[in-house]
Amino acid sequence: MKPQPTSITKTNSNKIKIIWKDEHEGIHEIKFLRDECPCASCKGETVLMKSYPANVQVELPGKYDVKNLTVVGSYAIQIFWGDGHDTGIYSFELLRTLCQCKTCTTKN
Repeated sequence: MKPQPTSITKTNSNKIKIIWKDEHEGIHEIKFLRDECPCASCKGETVLMKSYPANVQVELPGKYDVKNLTVVGSYAIQIFWGDGHDTGIYSFELLRTLCQCKTCTTKN
């Protein structure tokens, strides 16, 4: 079964809480989510068996500030960061694996 959130809220300036359909309450530190941005610029990409490394990221003010967060279809969220970065699409499956709650971090 694919993970589906029932609620996504910014709990304070440094955490996002996701309540999942199975009632799991996930905690995500905003800095960790930004550092794990899945976009090609941040993680690199492979096209037709050729790999392209990630771009060197310049630290800009607002890098860890969430300005907006929107749901993409029924499978992901997009976070708009204070430094203008907004190309990372965080799938619900990825977010579930990145969960930093006590239950999830003790299983790994």
